[in-house]
Amino acid sequence: MTGPLDGMRVVELASEQAAWAGKLLADLGADVIVVEPPGGHPSRAYGPFLDDEPGPERSLYWWNYNTSKRSVVLDLDDTEDATRFRGLAGDADIVLEGEPTGRLAALGLDHEQQRADHPELIWVSVTPFGRNTSRTDDPATDLTLLAGGGPVWNCGYDDHTIPPVRGGGNQAFHIASAFAAMSVLTAILQRDVSGRGQFIDVSMHAAANVTTESGSFDWLVAKSTVIRQTGRHALSFVSQESQVRCVDGRYVNTGFPPRHAKDFENLRNWVDGLGLRDQCDEIVLLDLAVERGGVSLAALREDPLVTEIYGAGRSTLVFLAEHLTPEEFFVGAQQRGIAVGAVWSPEEAFANEHFVARGFPVEVEHEDIGRTITYPGAPFQAPKSPWRISRRPPHVAEHQAEVFGTGV
Repeated sequence: MTGPLDGMRVVELASEQAAWAGKLLADLGADVIVVEPPGGHPSRAYGPFLDDEPGPERSLYWWNYNTSKRSVVLDLDDTEDATRFRGLAGDADIVLEGEPTGRLAALGLDHEQQRADHPELIWVSVTPFGRNTSRTDDPATDLTLLAGGGPVWNCGYDDHTIPPVRGGGNQAFHIASAFAAMSVLTAILQRDVSGRGQFIDVSMHAAANVTTESGSFDWLVAKSTVIRQTGRHALSFVSQESQVRCVDGRYVNTGFPPRHAKDFENLRNWVDGLGLRDQCDEIVLLDLAVERGGVSLAALREDPLVTEIYGAGRSTLVFLAEHLTPEEFFVGAQQRGIAVGAVWSPEEAFANEHFVARGFPVEVEHEDIGRTITYPGAPFQAPKSPWRISRRPPHVAEHQAEVFGTGV
């Protein structure tokens, strides 16, 4: 199987904030050469480690972000290595970097210095606040970017005595990397037409801000403040609770309630099929919803009856979830065309029939340790643009000889 980016070469100047973008491009088939500093990238020292034994080739953090890539080591402060990097970038289609602003320019290696001789080169810079802004050199972490950009405003619980919550897993880095990867794909299409590359300046702060759904819009345009709400959208008003504890103590989210007559009919039939009609307080409103042909969201909060019927759909989903396990609730809703979610642990997600059917758990051979390791698979399904992990993460400078014809 070949990928849509087969034949493309990407030079990635190793950076935590851009590593996920490099992985997305590598797993789409690009030849991504990650340039590490002498001794290897610092994230190779991040835990957890394989079998709890630290080492630069045993970091699961490094593994997660660097599948399908090759590795070389260059000391950019060394004149000879800087020349090597210049040549490597000059032969590439894309350079992906997250260096501190000004560092590459001081070394004569920045995009303006490189693209002058290679106008077809696409150069992507991923920095906390973008280049050439008043905050360019402000210190930042994943936490401060999420807090300043807005997502933390939206995330938390109905109980506002509990502080806002930062989503786990380096979400600011991931958001910025997703924008970087999408920008690269767009720039490739544009280059196919114009023959010219371009410079792409990704601000992690801005990328985080545009993922706040209506949060920033409500504040800037409607002049209202959104309210953090447990397991559901932050809004300028309090919505119905949607996170439910199931009969076995685990949790689901009731998703988007029914709107159309068929949806209400399916929900009503589900209640009847379980023999729970007499226990369901909302059954009369479900019958009414079917008779009325569903509800219009435009009338919500304007028409009391519509609001009541819509709420009855949500309440019935809560009622069902309280009588079922997450698996029964999730599968039952899917079978009836109702979008809901279940809260799985990582182990449960890997074993779940749905994720297995989508090919999410991917077995990757690590011949270096004589084992096969299960990795998270494709974050999206695009059958005509196949995605795959083509190789295990590289060792430090593993491909130095392949790329430069010499060792470190």
